[in-house]
Amino acid sequence: MNSPSDPNRRFYGAITVSERGQIVIPAKARRDFGIKVGDKLLVFGDLRFGIAIDTAEHIMARSPGIAAILGEGEGEAAGAVEASADVPGAEK
Repeated sequence: MNSPSDPNRRFYGAITVSERGQIVIPAKARRDFGIKVGDKLLVFGDLRFGIAIDTAEHIMARSPGIAAILGEGEGEAAGAVEASADVPGAEK
C-alpha cells in the first residue's frame, strides 16, 4: 500500500519474528528493492525511531567510507551482518 501523500513510501504488511529471531521480508518489498536470495543485508537501529534494513551493496555504493566503519572490505562487512542477526533473548 502506497502512502497517499508520498508515492515513495510503502507499507508491506506485518511480519512475525520466529523463535530463532528470523523474519521473512514480504515478496513485494523484495521485488521493489531488488533483494535476491544470497544478498547480504545491513541492519541499523535507532532506539527512538526503529530499525532500518538495506543491502550491503546499496549502502557501500552510497557511502563508500562505511567500509572502514564496518571492517576492511565487503567480506568483513558481510560477516558483521551475520553477527548482527542474533537477537538478544532469542533461543537458538
